[in-house]
Amino acid sequence: MGSSRWGWIVPEGLWEIARPLLPPSRGRPQGGGTQNTPDEAVFAAIVYVLTSGCAWRHLPPCFGISKSTAHRRFLIWSRAGVWGRLHRAVLDELAAHGLLDLSRIILDTAHVRAKKGEHTGPSPVDRGKPGSKKHILSDAGGLPVVVAVSSGNVHDSEGLKPLLAGLQSRHDPDRGWHFRPGKIHADKAYDRPDLRRWLRGKRIAVRIARKGVESSQRLGRHRWLIERTMSWLSGYRRLSPRYERHPRNYLAFLGLAAALCCYKRLRRLTT
Repeated sequence: MGSSRWGWIVPEGLWEIARPLLPPSRGRPQGGGTQNTPDEAVFAAIVYVLTSGCAWRHLPPCFGISKSTAHRRFLIWSRAGVWGRLHRAVLDELAAHGLLDLSRIILDTAHVRAKKGEHTGPSPVDRGKPGSKKHILSDAGGLPVVVAVSSGNVHDSEGLKPLLAGLQSRHDPDRGWHFRPGKIHADKAYDRPDLRRWLRGKRIAVRIARKGVESSQRLGRHRWLIERTMSWLSGYRRLSPRYERHPRNYLAFLGLAAALCCYKRLRRLTT
């Protein structure tokens, strides 16, 4: 069970999944070291920053760690791919309980204003201000399964193939994961003849609104699911606006947010 000390910010049991994924702590080269700083406290502090949107320097003293220690450990863990592995581990648990439905997938993007850094560009929906895009692929129930980041001026449709590649790269026959979705739902931003041909070549049924023919709203009961997913993610205040200069760090926070969304669903349906 999770530690009650951080239960107010970290969902119970999530730390037990995250702990074996962390790289070993190391002391700083100039001495002094941070190896005595509990990883669990740092993990809780990172979740707090993601949830509250506060700057590292505004971390409350209750975590018992300095802002430099928390930020440095976040960078180390991000470079080590911890957040993507945590997201996958939670998805594995969902799949093991039969709670992941990949027979139908839903795609969408959301603009986020960005201060500066890589993967930013003039947003076509925000008066040309610098921004980025969150690309989200969810399962049939709206759980975020694959997430990605691009510049704000990258067309939504450019994310379709990379997201599906990210889904297929997680193929795990031992766990019974099946990564050939039966149908894909998306709005008219993805309406491209080459993408339709590509999807049909992979034997994936296409439900993409056609430009000038039908409204994206006709995606009906499946459309609201991805909108709810976006709402879940936007609830993590560190994601909007984008403060991180390096896209890897922003993607790290996005991956952690996706893992938290999925874990909360797991807890709700299995306890």
